[in-house]
Amino acid sequence: MMTRRELLAGAAGAASLRAAAVSFEVPAHACDCHTHIIGDPAKFPFWEGRGYTPEPASPEQMAALHRALHIERVVIVTPSVYGTDNSSTLFGMKARGRTARGVVVIDARTPERELDAMEKAGVRGVRLNLSNSAHNDPATARRLVRESANRVRPRGWHVQINSSLDVIAAVRDDLAGAPVPVVIDHFGGAKASGGAGQPGFGTLVELVRAGNVWVKISGAYRVSTRPDCADVAPLAKALIAANPDRVVWGSDWPHPDSVNASGAEALRVRKPLPVDDAAILNLLPVWAPDAGVRRKILVENPARLYSFE
Repeated sequence: MMTRRELLAGAAGAASLRAAAVSFEVPAHACDCHTHIIGDPAKFPFWEGRGYTPEPASPEQMAALHRALHIERVVIVTPSVYGTDNSSTLFGMKARGRTARGVVVIDARTPERELDAMEKAGVRGVRLNLSNSAHNDPATARRLVRESANRVRPRGWHVQINSSLDVIAAVRDDLAGAPVPVVIDHFGGAKASGGAGQPGFGTLVELVRAGNVWVKISGAYRVSTRPDCADVAPLAKALIAANPDRVVWGSDWPHPDSVNASGAEALRVRKPLPVDDAAILNLLPVWAPDAGVRRKILVENPARLYSFE
């Protein structure tokens, strides 16, 4: 059987797959809570230690997509290819204006004055990538969660985590007891093929139910093994049923082919995965048939989490 990556790579191309129409009424002030801006490498150089090299993805391209999807607000997240350089994210936020918020990557050397400037620009959280080999050890993950939460607590920011279900389960108590909200990317790294009973998914559901942990039902195509992503529904429905006040949606645009390579392979420019963003958005009424619940996921929850006016 072909993998999801192979299915996508064999498709006609990103532009041609974004022609579907939105099939439901998107509420006013809807927010796409997970996107990236990839600036011109001449102006926004990549981190030398990156695992892949994406094509540019501009604020203008993202704005055009969101107009087609009837989405007003956006959260721009610094991708791993920039390390702790958040310049491209801030550039994208400035281009979008007051309807944009940001989530950045920092370390112990990031000065407070830089955090002050980012907060003024609309940054509301920091991201930890616990999916790579250097950080997926539970002890390391636990330390990073604690340090990050304590660092951003005075600002009222949250900690966003890109991880796997086994790491989430290993640090569950730290996530549940964190002094700031914790946001989990992309279904917690669950796989649709494992269903709602896969190891660790029940822990994620319980964390969301308890309330300190939020989850992004984002990047469904990364979770699925099917072109239509229909197999993701049991996971999405379980998370929404657990606590619809702690769920947000994201497209994961521009869908980077984010392999974790090294050497020459990491430097090779990779085309984005060809994803039909409207088709992905059209899954939401399947996952949440009630319009009031969809409004929570698209409008009310992001407004609280990211402090939109």
